[in-house]
Amino acid sequence: MKVIITKDYEELSEKAFEIMAGVLKKKPDAVLGLATGSTPVGLYKKMIEDCKNGGISYKAVKTANLDEYVGLTPDNDQSYRYFMRHNLFDHIDIDLENTNIENGVASDLQKECERYNALLRTLPRDVQVLGIGANGHIAFNEPGTPFDSETHVVDLTENTIKMNARFFENEKDVPRRALTMGPKNIMEAKKILILAVGANKADAVKGMLNGPVDPALPASILQRHPDCTLIADEAAAAYVK
Repeated sequence: MKVIITKDYEELSEKAFEIMAGVLKKKPDAVLGLATGSTPVGLYKKMIEDCKNGGISYKAVKTANLDEYVGLTPDNDQSYRYFMRHNLFDHIDIDLENTNIENGVASDLQKECERYNALLRTLPRDVQVLGIGANGHIAFNEPGTPFDSETHVVDLTENTIKMNARFFENEKDVPRRALTMGPKNIMEAKKILILAVGANKADAVKGMLNGPVDPALPASILQRHPDCTLIADEAAAAYVK
């Protein structure tokens, strides 16, 4: 795994954009695997700024997102579909028909997982953006998730609910379930870009890089990927030698 340590979040976002831009310049019709949460917002801002200034076009790009809350409609301002439109899609020249995310209000969640897995097989991602949780989770794959899991329904842990409560008016409003790509789906990406920010991620980053490859720390599977880059700020990389 390649490791890039940056002095702050701004530099992290810039380095992430450089990698993303490199993929898109080589392949204008690339498939992007995208993530939500606060960590990739800086990257998305760089993508927007570049596009608006006449840089990379996204007209031929397709996307697939990692996860979505169960029970939130796409127009709910806490849904990940809304997040992606607000933080990226509505500000670049992408065709919304080419953007994909799980349907959190599907009447049959298992069939929705099967639909998304079938879709992902037709969308081999050229680069997959990831964040990492303080407990080492990637997407909503909590510790103990089998590495061969594909898109599935997950019951969110109390820790994840508490961490995500900052985005909601009240902790009780945080959905208790989500749909998420599994580790197997994530590992199918040709290139993986994982971003880590803050001292609370330092232990997880250390385990991801140096610990055993074990479902107890889901991100550890990335050690097995042939083209994975970690970009971490100094706080998140505190234990990286």
